[in-house]
Amino acid sequence: MSTEIWKKISWNEGEIELPLGLYINGEWRAAQGGKVFSVQNPADETVIAAVADAGTEDSLEALSAATAAQGAWGKTTARHRSNVLRSVYELLKERKEEIAWVMSLEMGKPLAEARGEVQISADYFQWFSEVVTQQQGTYTESPTGDFKIITTHQPVGPSYLVTPWNFPLFMGARKAAAALAAGCAIIIKPAALTPLVTHMFVQVLHEVGLPQGVVNLVTTSSSSAQSKVLMSRPELKKVSFTGSTAVGVTLLKQAADNVMATSMELGGNGPFVVLSDADLDAAAEGAVVAKFRNAGQVCVAANRIIVEKSVAAAFKERFVAKVAELKVGSGTDASVNIGPLVDEKQRHSVQQLLGKAVEEGAEILFGGGAFEGPGFFVNPTVVTNASTDSAIATSEIFGPVASIYEVEGDEAALDLANQTPFGLVSYVYTRDVSQALKAAEKLDSGMVAVNRAVVADPAAPFGGIKASGFGKEGGHAGIKEYQIEKYIALSM
Repeated sequence: MSTEIWKKISWNEGEIELPLGLYINGEWRAAQGGKVFSVQNPADETVIAAVADAGTEDSLEALSAATAAQGAWGKTTARHRSNVLRSVYELLKERKEEIAWVMSLEMGKPLAEARGEVQISADYFQWFSEVVTQQQGTYTESPTGDFKIITTHQPVGPSYLVTPWNFPLFMGARKAAAALAAGCAIIIKPAALTPLVTHMFVQVLHEVGLPQGVVNLVTTSSSSAQSKVLMSRPELKKVSFTGSTAVGVTLLKQAADNVMATSMELGGNGPFVVLSDADLDAAAEGAVVAKFRNAGQVCVAANRIIVEKSVAAAFKERFVAKVAELKVGSGTDASVNIGPLVDEKQRHSVQQLLGKAVEEGAEILFGGGAFEGPGFFVNPTVVTNASTDSAIATSEIFGPVASIYEVEGDEAALDLANQTPFGLVSYVYTRDVSQALKAAEKLDSGMVAVNRAVVADPAAPFGGIKASGFGKEGGHAGIKEYQIEKYIALSM
């Protein structure tokens, strides 16, 4: 193993050997020109490692490898692909502790949450290992009776998977599991802030014996340049992106030239609606999870907590009490609930939103103030009385700051929830099943969580509408994002 593409790092059970290179055509290697970029620990601002920094030549080599591998991989049997995915599931579970530790190091996620991310990532491989063997086409007679209508599924082809920094394993695993199950060769491009876990993930894919070229990894500090080059190539047939709406719009424009298949999971402004008959203890507990998981750096976070006025005081009392129990610190400390934000830019953005809200009249109920010591920490904070058209209400906060809005009447609460161009997820708490269903139908988002704070599940179709994107990840729909439904008209 070359010293330029592997490194040993220490953890509480010994050493972990990390690949740091590009993975192209079945081999770990350095970037052309030997360029690297550093990965920082956001809890103490130290450098963990330097990873290969791909140029456009490297990205095009990855696409060539995927294109060459596509034909054979696409023709493998569903049972073969199922067995490969099952092996990935088992190996991810086996390496849960090591991967969780590195995840905590590179992005600050608390260990308990990091372990959960590894587990659900593995679960997606288990799910798609089962789905791929159960897919069926159709064989029917035409209405006129003079020919047969046959439908079947084929892989769309080489796919470009662009993943964000906030769930560095989960986002890549969810996309890769569906794409590989469908028979697509893939190029994974993780975020430059958190590439190390993706390196570990790709090493797992290597060890289960995937053929050369089926999986490729391109890490880069110049994401836009690499994406622009890849998206211009007709050999690339699919892009799946998770990230901001602004970047998603750019990729959609680039995809248009080649009429490329796209899936977009973009920004959100999730409302968490507490109706007048809600179980307030359950609602407060759910709001803490939906808002403060991953230090609020979640696309499905509760960005606006909207509470019916008659129960607002009681809810706020319960909610603030639970927020006060959260412990801030390094994610590798098992007792910590809130880790650092991913970098100084993200911390500055959150602090700006909070500062502006307070200047405009918002009241801090809990938290605020600077966190002492190194690292990109923000204290868990609860504010109220911000204007519904303020920046903190209309922007993705992406940090541990909860903003509560009081509204008179349940219908008004639902109306306010819909006052956003985004439509990823909504949360609603009520004891009335009829009210829950009516609210779920009214809420203008791709997903609605009723009396619960988590929506992602391998068996469920995850995805948004409006400015939050389109396409589904997970469920039976997830594999179809990487397939062509072919129609065959047969005369007998």
